[in-house]
Amino acid sequence: MTERSFRIRAKHVHSGCVAVFGAALVLVMPVVSAHAQWAVYDGANHVQSVLIAARELQQIDNQITSLANQAQMLVNQGRNLATLPLSTLSTLQSTVSQTTALLAQAQNIAYSVQSVEQQYQQAYTSVSSGMSDSTLFSQAQTRWQNSVGGFEDALKLQARVVGNIPSDSSAMTQLVSASQNSTGALQAAQAGNQLMALQSRQLSDIQAELAANGRAAELERARQAANEAAAEAQYQHFAQYDAYVPETVSVPGSGD
Repeated sequence: MTERSFRIRAKHVHSGCVAVFGAALVLVMPVVSAHAQWAVYDGANHVQSVLIAARELQQIDNQITSLANQAQMLVNQGRNLATLPLSTLSTLQSTVSQTTALLAQAQNIAYSVQSVEQQYQQAYTSVSSGMSDSTLFSQAQTRWQNSVGGFEDALKLQARVVGNIPSDSSAMTQLVSASQNSTGALQAAQAGNQLMALQSRQLSDIQAELAANGRAAELERARQAANEAAAEAQYQHFAQYDAYVPETVSVPGSGD
């Protein structure tokens, strides 16, 4: 075998080895590449991820529930702070003003300590035997007028109190209905306060009526007591004169 033929044969052998090695690489590379693209399943990691997602969902659900509760709380606060659309204050104040005006119109002797002291002293406690009959009669006339005026004042005030009953009944019905239909604590409290104000005004009417009746009764008792003192003074004044002395009387035609 010549050197040239050996080199040619060696070249063929080398080329064949290279071809076989290249084919082997071609066969191996797809297998390695395909093996590298496969996903590895980790069960423990998957369970941990599911648990974390569940906790996050539970936290979100808790937050939604909390927000819903806060929203409901705000709604309830809005209802509790809602004011009552009904108000009877102006009506009550007007009624009280009318009753006060009637009391201020008291005839002769007003509801005043100074007025009572001054006028009572002049007409009821200043009676004495040294007064003239005209003075005693004038004082008796004043006392009679005071008593009549006191009774008239009491009757007018009673008429006012009785006249307030229908409006009080209507206001009470409206306030009770508003209290029962209230949407919150503030409305219920305001309705209750107005009911208490109505009762207070009614108690004021009763107090004023008792005062007027008591005034009329006291004026009449004072008049009777002063009249007794005036009668005593008139008797003392009459007793100051000499007693009757009989005298002889001549009758015409009697022959004496």
